[in-house]
Amino acid sequence: MLSIECLNHKFTDIQAIIFDKDGTLEDSGDYLRNLAQKRARLIDAQVPGVGEPLLMAFGVTDRGLDPAGLQAVGSQYENEIAAAAYIAETGRGWSAALEIVKGAFNEVDRVMESTPAAMFPGCAESISTLAGAGLKLGIVSAATTSQVVKFANYHRLQSHFQVLLGSDLQFAKPDPRLFQFACQELGVNPAQTLMVGDSTWDMSMAKKGGAAGCIGISWGRFRQPIAMSDVTIEDLAQLQICQ
Repeated sequence: MLSIECLNHKFTDIQAIIFDKDGTLEDSGDYLRNLAQKRARLIDAQVPGVGEPLLMAFGVTDRGLDPAGLQAVGSQYENEIAAAAYIAETGRGWSAALEIVKGAFNEVDRVMESTPAAMFPGCAESISTLAGAGLKLGIVSAATTSQVVKFANYHRLQSHFQVLLGSDLQFAKPDPRLFQFACQELGVNPAQTLMVGDSTWDMSMAKKGGAAGCIGISWGRFRQPIAMSDVTIEDLAQLQICQ
């Protein structure tokens, strides 16, 4: 087992690290913002007037995409339910609202089907170093498992990660069972596992799941610590292995 130093924090007896994907390893902010805008636009074409409220609900702002917003941290199912609720407020039945949302989401997904976004600078090198030191690594994401696998394969990371999980299980973030399940799949104790993510949901899931520590990462976007994190870093290189 290893110790991980992170700024002024030291985590001892660590066997594994679990990462979020979007906003943590993958620089997917522009893609997710574009996705939310297209979804809102298609829905607004069928239900005029809901486009702007939907963008706010998704977390799209003038500055970009809120890393704690629904589009950034929520599963597709959660985004669908939120969108359908806005449509239902216009007087449409729930089944009709869901049908409109699913149709719009499927159309946008078809049009925007593409290769994964680039990783943040230095991610591949940091992951290789951590894996080479003997740490078990996993990804737990609000994206689907197939999207997580596609990301790992595209960036040739599959040999470094033993677990790749998405939101299509019976539980999703911030349910601590997702973190605990990932640890079980890695064959490690949650109390010897770190979580690295860019949102409060990542931190909440891991803390309630008994993690050894919760490390927020902002990549310089915001200077304030991520709520519920033990420490917030701006670069994966700030995770240092020590004896």
